[in-house]
Amino acid sequence: QVQLVESGGGLVHPGGSLRLSCAASGISFRVYTMGWYRQAPGKQREWVATISSGGNTNYADSVKGRFTISTDNANNTVYLQMNSLKPEDAAVYYCNAQYRFDRRAYSGQGTQVTVSS
Repeated sequence: QVQLVESGGGLVHPGGSLRLSCAASGISFRVYTMGWYRQAPGKQREWVATISSGGNTNYADSVKGRFTISTDNANNTVYLQMNSLKPEDAAVYYCNAQYRFDRRAYSGQGTQVTVSS
């Protein structure tokens, strides 16, 4: 059974930092592309960042240079380091696992990030 459990969200001031974690079970990072998405109230879910099984990373323009996605393969955990946070980064952040060879995909329950002074 695939399970993705996010943690690390919270309240931070503008300019602050947070690190989100996603503990994955039931999958291998060798055959999944891992990513983060976010959804703010009243908005559609948007892609934030992905990391391939080979370690290649891609970022949405809105977070490029501020966010870093990484994996700890030994612990099957994906991280999203978020620096220089802005109010518009506030959203529920979801971890996502996309199987490389077909359309199978899984998401976690999300973790809330609030950016406010």
